[in-house]
Amino acid sequence: MNPAAPDLSQLTGLRSGKSTFYPQYRGAAERLERVVHALELISRALVRTVEGPETLICAVAEAARAHLSARWVVFALTDGMLPDAGPRRLVLGPDATPFLVDNVEGPPLPDEVVRCLDDIRGGTVDRDPVVDAHHAFVPIVLGGGVAGAIAAWTPEHRTLDATDRAVLSILASQTAVALQNSALYQRGQLLLERAEEAYREANRAAADLQSRNAELEATLRELERTQRQLGAAHRHQALDEERHRIARELHDSVTQAVLSAGMQIEVCRSDIPDSERSGRLDLAKELTRRAVEQLRSAIYALNHPSDADRSSLPEMLEQLRVAHTPGELDIAIRVGGTPVELSGDVEHALLRIAGEALFNAVVHANATRAVLRLTYGPESVLLSVADDGDGDPARIRVMLRLAAGSDLDGRHRGLANMQARAHEFGGRLEVRRARIGGVRVAVRIPVPKSFPQEADTVRTGDQ
Repeated sequence: MNPAAPDLSQLTGLRSGKSTFYPQYRGAAERLERVVHALELISRALVRTVEGPETLICAVAEAARAHLSARWVVFALTDGMLPDAGPRRLVLGPDATPFLVDNVEGPPLPDEVVRCLDDIRGGTVDRDPVVDAHHAFVPIVLGGGVAGAIAAWTPEHRTLDATDRAVLSILASQTAVALQNSALYQRGQLLLERAEEAYREANRAAADLQSRNAELEATLRELERTQRQLGAAHRHQALDEERHRIARELHDSVTQAVLSAGMQIEVCRSDIPDSERSGRLDLAKELTRRAVEQLRSAIYALNHPSDADRSSLPEMLEQLRVAHTPGELDIAIRVGGTPVELSGDVEHALLRIAGEALFNAVVHANATRAVLRLTYGPESVLLSVADDGDGDPARIRVMLRLAAGSDLDGRHRGLANMQARAHEFGGRLEVRRARIGGVRVAVRIPVPKSFPQEADTVRTGDQ
């Protein structure tokens, strides 16, 4: 023996001195050749993943049939598993003839094949492979569960062994991964197509938006102009309503007071006792004083029917100050924050509340000084009237509750009206002691959302 020749036992794993060496070597070589051929078939099947699940499943079934020289090959997926994969059932008969492709049936199938298909679809199979002499059943395990199975029946001359079991196990495990990858690939392709279409649609939409941008800007400018015009119209409407109210009051109160005073004076001209004459003259004087106050409160508004240049709420409050100020009352107006455009209804309500509060300060509180404060905030507007009179806030709150409930004599309807106007616009009315000694009436009304405003620091002062 040549000492330089390679030891056959090192090449084959077998001892050359044994009489069984050559048969074992031949058997190992044949198994190795079958394994290499099977792995080649598996590789050819799995590389077709990108062609879709249908092509992949057909290639896997053909690889199993070719390796085992099988008479029947069954590939099936369990119901509910891998919903995007298809076909879900495939049966290859002798000479690779398809007997069943998904729901398309061919010639009748053997009973054992039908039972196998039902078991796989129902998920009533074990996770462990079963390989007999002429039958193999290998489950496809995915994510810890059985997703399907591959089954085969071989002819009498083809006996299955451990090598075939290993090959089928490799084929089943790789098929599970390949099916999942194929479904993901197909889904990714679909998503990519949709993304491309969405991108094209986005470009078209962007071009359309750009073409409409100029129109939108022009429309916004027109809306701003319209909003300003509407605000001015609301303010003018508030002034007009106030003028009509003053006209009604002149007719219903001032005229009657003057006529009553004249009647009292006319009676005094007759022959009556001096004591009665003195009382009637005092009554006539009181009626005349009331008429003068009512006339002074209306004269300014009646003399400005077309005051378009002074239509903001602070300007209307200035007009109100002139209209409601007797000679003995000093009224100061303070405006804080950034003035904003309010609706005509809100401005009218604030104007009427201010007028009623000033009237009460003059007539009922004997005040000599009043501070009217208008403060604009980021979310609300605050109007307050403080005086130095002798009014009692606690008593006024009691009268306010009574007036809101019944007010049988009607003497306190002014308080109830102020509170009702505040509630009408979501606000609240408060009565408390003023810092200057008398009563402070304050109403806070939320700023309507349809009239945006700029943020500003609210200026405050003594009240």
